[in-house]
Amino acid sequence: MPSSATDREKLALDMRVTARHLFEHALAEASIDRAFQRHVDCDRGVLRICEDLHDLDTYNRVLVISIGKAANAMVNSLEMQAGNRFQGIVASSVDPVSQVRGFRYFRGGHPTPNQESIRGAEAILKSLSAQNAASLVIFMLSGGGSSIAEKPIDDEISLQDLIATYRVLVLSGAPIAEINAIRKHLSAIKGGRMAVAASAAQQVSLLVSDVPDNTPDALASGPTMPDSTSVADCYTVVEKYGMLEQFPASVRDLFQRHALEETPKRDDLAFHRSRWWPLLSNASLLEAAEGEAQRHGFRVEIDNSCDDWDYARAAEYLLERLRRLRQKSERACLISGGEVIVKVENGGSGGRNQQFALACAARISGEAITVLSAGTDGIDGNSPAAGAIVDGSTLDHAKARGLDPAAHLAGFNAYPFLESLGDAIVTGPTGNNLRDLRILLAY
Repeated sequence: MPSSATDREKLALDMRVTARHLFEHALAEASIDRAFQRHVDCDRGVLRICEDLHDLDTYNRVLVISIGKAANAMVNSLEMQAGNRFQGIVASSVDPVSQVRGFRYFRGGHPTPNQESIRGAEAILKSLSAQNAASLVIFMLSGGGSSIAEKPIDDEISLQDLIATYRVLVLSGAPIAEINAIRKHLSAIKGGRMAVAASAAQQVSLLVSDVPDNTPDALASGPTMPDSTSVADCYTVVEKYGMLEQFPASVRDLFQRHALEETPKRDDLAFHRSRWWPLLSNASLLEAAEGEAQRHGFRVEIDNSCDDWDYARAAEYLLERLRRLRQKSERACLISGGEVIVKVENGGSGGRNQQFALACAARISGEAITVLSAGTDGIDGNSPAAGAIVDGSTLDHAKARGLDPAAHLAGFNAYPFLESLGDAIVTGPTGNNLRDLRILLAY
């Protein structure tokens, strides 16, 4: 450990640069383009998707449906690997830099649906219903798809009711799998219902996942997969988090009458000609960060056990793990994936990554520790930032500027605090979504 204050400051700055580099390296290695280069190509009319081969000449129609934050990037990468031979629909939360010929584009809402979300979903259902046994449907799904394309199962649920319901779910503090269980059963396209609409066709789904690896059908609320959740799960979750009275009347009525309809399960005929291939997940990101950290001379461990924990509990746990790891090596790196939970009450501007980072800053003052936490989609909550980076000097810098970290933490208003210190990480939308990445360095 450097002895002089100047040396300590220089080392702390170097660690900030290193943490940011590890994050950016992981994003680059787990990019959509590289995943498609590995898993998709087309030669002499034969399309390879992972281990499957599709002779395109044997189909009279090929339809591509791309939904989610990575929808534009996935369509562009498909064109790069297989050529401009497909038609379909793209529903994303951002406008494409350029459009691929043969595709219709919809800009849906996120984190809550908008009118384009509904228009996109209706267009998708109409296109799927026109397919037959000689059709191939290629679904490309990524995070954010739950709100980006949506159509309520009940016509009594208006767009405003839908938006209000999504807000209740997002702010409930429930894990994503539980939130999406409810979304599936309120939707005409989720929980396998999109697959049912295309049940006559051969179907293949390419997944860029922002959900836990053991719940793949939670991705975009599983529109093309058998649903592992049930109506009973929905009633349990709503009661567990006290959501019922917060729901708008149209949705509350469905729950009170126990009128939710069950989603299709694994034995449904819609899935008999279906395949699902994960191209990227949070694990892809962690592996890339781990390898690069090792090349920088760190002793590295990965710990995802705090996935879906409250942010404060996760901060305590991961910092303690890092301190124990630091006892074994002069340069220690702890990498953690998944998402922490922030139950917001009358919050300001911020997100779960910035809330986590600020919670860590309050616990590492004066220590030779650097913490980065950021979302791979480039968007953290309702702020312009992807996340933040803090270290043992963050509170001193805040004090010098007259900032109160405890007040910002309690007010769920982390972004103004971190932005004023230059600690916010702003990337803009990345066109990808592989959950969050937390990098903790001790030196």
